Amino acid sequence: MATKATMLGGFLTFISFACFFSLVSSITLDVSSLKRSALKQKFEFRKMAVEAAMDGALRAQSHNLWLGQKCRNKREKAAWADCLVLYQSTIMQLNRTTGKCSDVEAQTWLSAAITNLETCKTGFIELGVSDYMLPLMSNNVSKLISNTLATVPSVPDRDNYTEGLPEWVTPGDRKLLQTSSPSSQANLVVAQDGSGNFHTIKAALDAAAKRSGSGRYIINVKAGVYKENLEIGNSLTNIMLVGDGLRSTIITGSRSVVGGSTTFNSATVAVTGERFIAQGITFRNTAGPENHQAVAFRSGSDMSVFFRCGFEGYQDTLYTYSQRQFYRECYIYGTVDFIFGNAAVVLQNCMIYARKPMTGQTNVVTAQGRTDPNQNTGISIHDSRIMAAADLKPLIGSVSTYLGRPWKEYSRTVYLQNYLDTLVSPVGWLEWDGDFALSTLFYGEYKNFGPGSSTANRVKWGGYRVITSLSEASKFTVGSFIAGGSWLPGTGVPFTSGM
Repeated sequence: MATKATMLGGFLTFISFACFFSLVSSITLDVSSLKRSALKQKFEFRKMAVEAAMDGALRAQSHNLWLGQKCRNKREKAAWADCLVLYQSTIMQLNRTTGKCSDVEAQTWLSAAITNLETCKTGFIELGVSDYMLPLMSNNVSKLISNTLATVPSVPDRDNYTEGLPEWVTPGDRKLLQTSSPSSQANLVVAQDGSGNFHTIKAALDAAAKRSGSGRYIINVKAGVYKENLEIGNSLTNIMLVGDGLRSTIITGSRSVVGGSTTFNSATVAVTGERFIAQGITFRNTAGPENHQAVAFRSGSDMSVFFRCGFEGYQDTLYTYSQRQFYRECYIYGTVDFIFGNAAVVLQNCMIYARKPMTGQTNVVTAQGRTDPNQNTGISIHDSRIMAAADLKPLIGSVSTYLGRPWKEYSRTVYLQNYLDTLVSPVGWLEWDGDFALSTLFYGEYKNFGPGSSTANRVKWGGYRVITSLSEASKFTVGSFIAGGSWLPGTGVPFTSGM
């Protein structure tokens, strides 16, 4: 039997442990409470930052409307008109960010908002009219948005893939793209011979704008060459254009910077309505190399998908403008900076052809436009082929072709497991202007192959690297880089989630 002293000692020990566990529980509760408080404070801070940026954007847009009467010529008017559209788009992106959204969505929309304002300034500069109107439009909205973006965690969500597509592709879209004839499910048919509902794609889009509901809306564009400039705006969501094949259905235009358009407004087809899908169509700009910037297609559509499409032009063919985009089994032709922009974009299993440029020009495949280190943007080219078009093949020895050059300070481009043919210069990459951005850019190559893939004589810039780690390379796959697992599966487009 235990003595009273032993019993008392045991009782005191029990009391001590009870007090200890009570203290630990109290500390745990305090830490948990602090975490909740910190999260709440962070959310409130981001909310206040977005509201400040929104207030600045609204005031700037009001001021910009008034500035229209100050335009002195057509070129100033063209650049100013772009800015009205771009500021309105920025206001929309900020408004979306004030609601419930994931960190990836906040990164995407704030990145797009900054890109819009940068593009506004660029329009005046490229048209040679930056001396007068641009100073009148100066404001601190870009800085306010940049401050807001800095509050968003930079690590993207990891998403799953289903049947080769990111999860952001809805099951219905996935099934649609996997079917052998999505055109059979078309809501409208465009045919030049009068056998469809409309003769022009523009007329079909106008009809689609009047539809009830917001589900997937399919427009079948029959074989033919359609000379149209099309704008598929923010209100036209879930539009799918299905052609009769990229060699049969062609949409063509010829706007260019030399012709008086901004690069932004030179696109033959431009889309901003989210979840846009195109399949079996070629988008073409026929302005030619002598007219410099001339876009065949511009996408600012979040969660947009392009499957077995063609993009043909010379300088600035494919404008991957902003937000999340995915290209699969597409053909892309151009000369200077012919895949460019500031989207978070993955091109997978694509055929990329450099063409014959103007005399004295060099070819550059990419020009990525990331302006803020917190933007989740960049160009990732995966499992594709970079080759010379028929007109360039005889000139490979006299025309240099580079993988990319830094359009903006934090330019980010990676090539993963691609075939690089003999046209690629041994140094691989080209400067934009002296040492601009060479230490702040991020250019990487991972396990490319072919005669142009050797990295032995590549550039020695601070921002360039030969990627040897699978985990680092995987950051630029569909699953990680564009959070494709949350939206691509529903489109039905096949894709590879990782390496």
